[in-house]
Amino acid sequence: MGMVFGKISVETPKYDVVQSSPDYEIRKYSPSVAAEVTYDPSQFKGDKDGGFMVLANYIGALGNPQNTKPEKIAMTAPVITKSPGDESEKIAMTAPVVTKGDKSMVTMQFLLPAKYKKAEEAPKPVDERVVIREEGERKYGVVTFGGVATEEAVADKVEKLKKSLERDGHKVIGDFLLARYNPPWTLPPFRTNEVMIPVE
Repeated sequence: MGMVFGKISVETPKYDVVQSSPDYEIRKYSPSVAAEVTYDPSQFKGDKDGGFMVLANYIGALGNPQNTKPEKIAMTAPVITKSPGDESEKIAMTAPVVTKGDKSMVTMQFLLPAKYKKAEEAPKPVDERVVIREEGERKYGVVTFGGVATEEAVADKVEKLKKSLERDGHKVIGDFLLARYNPPWTLPPFRTNEVMIPVE
């Protein structure tokens, strides 16, 4: 019942708040290990969240884990998605999860529990679409918001966050990530979402 009302009862990534302002926070995230899948939503009948099931199967969220141990891996939050941005935008560098190539591709990522310190410690995926990667220490400008993370709502948050970061002298070094902390059955007013933009 708690998940319907937005209670986040799973492990979330560790970070330090470097700076806090009325518009956003600057956070420094600790290194972590992630499982990710990059796909064209048309592979999943146009569903941009189609990769969720691939990752959920890898960790064993919905049955037997699809990894070589096989070992169940605890679900964490948030689920992170990344779509390539507008190509006309000038971006100095890309974040580690940026998808190169086709603009229609999406990368979805689950951060693995903190007990996995190195990529080789995580169980090897059976599905070759799942990639295990290490994310080093990283810094993001972050804005948190509730409701449904529609494309329009996310675009609005990204634009405002980018303007606020640049206004305050932060150098944006990649495209945004969308972090969603709740399952789809959480009532929209109780959902927690974040837009994260990498900064120097």
